[in-house]
Amino acid sequence: MSMPMTMPQAQQAHPIEFKRLTPHPESGAYSLEAVAALFDLPFNDLVFQAQTVHRQHFDANKVQLSTLLSVKTGGCSEDCGYCSQSARYDTGLEKEVLMNADEVIDVARIAKENGASRFCMGAAWRGPKTKDLVEVKKMIAGVKALGLETCATFGMLKEGQAEELRDSGLDYYNHNLDTSPENYANIVTSHSYQDRLDTLGKVRKAGLNVCSGGIVGLGETRLDRVGLIAQLANLEPQPDSVPINNLVKIEGTPLEEGEAIDWTEFVRMIAVARITMPKSFVRLSAGRQQMPEAMQALCFMAGANSIFYGDKLLTTGNPDVSRDRNLFAKLSIQPL
Repeated sequence: MSMPMTMPQAQQAHPIEFKRLTPHPESGAYSLEAVAALFDLPFNDLVFQAQTVHRQHFDANKVQLSTLLSVKTGGCSEDCGYCSQSARYDTGLEKEVLMNADEVIDVARIAKENGASRFCMGAAWRGPKTKDLVEVKKMIAGVKALGLETCATFGMLKEGQAEELRDSGLDYYNHNLDTSPENYANIVTSHSYQDRLDTLGKVRKAGLNVCSGGIVGLGETRLDRVGLIAQLANLEPQPDSVPINNLVKIEGTPLEEGEAIDWTEFVRMIAVARITMPKSFVRLSAGRQQMPEAMQALCFMAGANSIFYGDKLLTTGNPDVSRDRNLFAKLSIQPL
């Protein structure tokens, strides 16, 4: 009678190909072909490799919790086709004035009590005006004084604004690339891909941490998802945080009837982000409310180690705190 195959023998019988995971030895850049090869791996092999890379840099059972607050909602002049806050679309969202610093600090205090370690502030602007920065800097300073990491997403920045935000206590600045350069004009026309890259350059120049990721489900192809990951992975240095959003379809926006991608493709996106950006926090972001627990668990296995925590993300829903706590308990995950 033959003996059962041992685990080492099983691994040798189905070797995992790691040599395609490294960037080009001369340029240090990830080619589109190398990133596409990762997407093409068998699902189990890809998730296994992503989890292996993840464990080399992070505790696999800890997840960082961020809370996101819209400090100025609606009335944005830009035409991002997925966004409820654009003044160009009738989404039923009322334009609101900028919150005052005390209101924001109160929300941040509650977020910290609920376990968040980072507090993100978002405003529906093309970019902040000088007068806006006065109150914004008070918000940042107040949130920082609570002992929270601070993050902001205020659109495109002018020269010197990143330094002002840094000096007020900002730790991270979020500015997503959204999709591939080739697909970008199908989603946004009121500013260019280069505009986004220029803002990220200003953020890095000021010494701030970069938070930059994208959205899937915009009608893009897999090649567009490959292109987005390649753009992010080839930033120098790589983003400190990489939010991966699953499109939340908003009635009244051009993308409200978009076709959702298969759940396995979303997990692949998380896994490839983890492999190509091994030291970055990969954040499971918008769209999580619609994700089954098993899908979220697979995303954590594939290397996601950050979530937005709280019942709202700017203007869209998010799992409530008790639901996340229950999921973490099932998976034995602890907040970072």
